[in-house]
Amino acid sequence: MASPATQTGPPDAATQPARAPANYKQLDSDQIVATCEQLCRRIQERFPSAGLNNCSGQLLQISRQAKVRAAQISEPMTWLRVLSGLAIASIVSVFVVTLMQVQLKDEELHSGEMVQIFEAGFNTLVLVGAIILFLVTLEIRVKRRRALKAIHELRSLAHIIDMHQLTKDPDRTRTRADDTASSPKRTMTPFELNRYLDYCSEMLSLSGKVAALYVQNFEDADAVAAVNDLEELASGLSRKIWQKIMMLNTVREDGAK
Repeated sequence: MASPATQTGPPDAATQPARAPANYKQLDSDQIVATCEQLCRRIQERFPSAGLNNCSGQLLQISRQAKVRAAQISEPMTWLRVLSGLAIASIVSVFVVTLMQVQLKDEELHSGEMVQIFEAGFNTLVLVGAIILFLVTLEIRVKRRRALKAIHELRSLAHIIDMHQLTKDPDRTRTRADDTASSPKRTMTPFELNRYLDYCSEMLSLSGKVAALYVQNFEDADAVAAVNDLEELASGLSRKIWQKIMMLNTVREDGAK
């Protein structure tokens, strides 16, 4: 019988360190930030003087901010809830006290007077209800405004990324005879252009993932719709980039023949 010191084979499962199960139901903000950091390093190493470095650095900064902002949006705003509760309690108290002080005369009321009384009471009740509804939904509206502002930053960044790849024409890697004095400088090899376009596509995809952090634990219809619009925008821009990559691969294959 083999001793513990000489025993071979896989160790007993009970002796292995327990690993935390991966959570595939929610996005991990730390992993998204780590992916942005890695992409930023890859771009710097491949294109140290390219303007795309500024875009990747901005995306990394926004992803780090999103980690904090998303956590703040998902947490309850206790101070705002307390203030809203106190305001609602005060409004209801004033309304009840005012209602109790109303005294009607014993004499018979005319139909016109009854209509006026019911109309005034209904208008007051609607006004009080509107104020209470405003206070109850105040926290959601504050969080929604913060989320939409952050998502708008990512939308602007997506358009900036698209501007960087706008002049990267794969077909011009084959011939430069038609260049003019105002034509963009084309110093990239087909391989470098392929990597540049691929980096742009990755950044667009990550921008959608960063935006999804804001609505992961904040299921507001307007915020979710804004994230969906951003993801559709990023997907559309990414499809244009992959069309260029496919054209570039075709050009490279034709050149190799």
